[in-house]
Amino acid sequence: MSDPHVEGLQVYRVGGAVRDARLGWPVVDQDWVVVGTTPEEMRRRGFRPVGRDFPVFLHPDTHEEYALARTERKQGHGYTGFVVHASPQVTLEEDLARRDLTINAMAETPDGALVDPFHGQRDLEVRRLRHVSQAFVEDPLRVLRTARFLARYQGLGFRIADETLALMQRLADSGEIRHLVAERVWQETEKALGEPSPQAYFQCLQACHALGELMPELAEDDAALDKALSRLDQLPDTGTGTLVPQWRWARLCEHLGEPAREALHDRLRIPNAWRDLARQVALTRELCLEVERQAPSGDQLLGWLNAIDAWRRQARVEPLLGLVKLFDTALAGVLGHAWQRAQQIAPRQLLEEGYQGAALGQELARRRRQAIEASLNEGR
Repeated sequence: MSDPHVEGLQVYRVGGAVRDARLGWPVVDQDWVVVGTTPEEMRRRGFRPVGRDFPVFLHPDTHEEYALARTERKQGHGYTGFVVHASPQVTLEEDLARRDLTINAMAETPDGALVDPFHGQRDLEVRRLRHVSQAFVEDPLRVLRTARFLARYQGLGFRIADETLALMQRLADSGEIRHLVAERVWQETEKALGEPSPQAYFQCLQACHALGELMPELAEDDAALDKALSRLDQLPDTGTGTLVPQWRWARLCEHLGEPAREALHDRLRIPNAWRDLARQVALTRELCLEVERQAPSGDQLLGWLNAIDAWRRQARVEPLLGLVKLFDTALAGVLGHAWQRAQQIAPRQLLEEGYQGAALGQELARRRRQAIEASLNEGR
């Protein structure tokens, strides 16, 4: 059935929907380009304008995005330093030419006919991520986007074209990439952490020299980075997939000292929930390394439980014990049993015995430590 809102317009499906449909990948969003019309005409047809920097409209029924064909000209630093030109004279090919990779520069007519001026279909077939034009170097965000696409599609055999990697290195070495705002760096990184091969994202940024510019704490030591990346698929069973990116980030950063980890988090303006989990995982790693050298003590385990705020946020403990299990299955059992014993010491019991104020806190800590020590002695 025809759509009266778009009837008579030159409309093309573009971008990720075209790419992913041809890869057999799930298509999440549909984006459209409209050629040869004006914002006034789009509003007359019932489309709602939402674009701040260029004309983008929402379909009145499907709420899919329809953007007027546009060109971009670099003026200034970073990914925001562009002058956008949208008019009825801009052609579809000119609109596609401003895109980053050839596989993102394909379009389809409403009946499915492919428009592919930059041979994106061929690059899909040979599993290649290749830039559309030399204008690639005008936008440093494309370095991160290309690395993220590699993290998504590496399992399908994709690689970055040598000439594209050279342009990515050029962007990093020129310092242009430092003009990216922290929010955009983190946005791309967070998305990459949810992709099937997140290791590829960081490996790609290291290979093109961008990691040292954006996340120097991770880039300083190649061997440490390799070990960190190997941990991204070694995650405890948290019972939900929504936390996987957070756990991957925490495992990536767990070897960093607190000053380096906090500096990295501050630079990227990472959300507090991610920071907190990274801190818990780092503390748990430190505990496991200490126990490798010397048998655990009551003070040590109580200190860990206090540090992760286990008494108020008990749901944290089980996943962290799952993390310990990845280090040492026996140790996870010892800690789990000690945690169960310590939980039995309830503040209410001590209140009933007459403890108050500082004395209550001191006695609570003493009895919890005592319970942990008793548990450890049972296992020896």
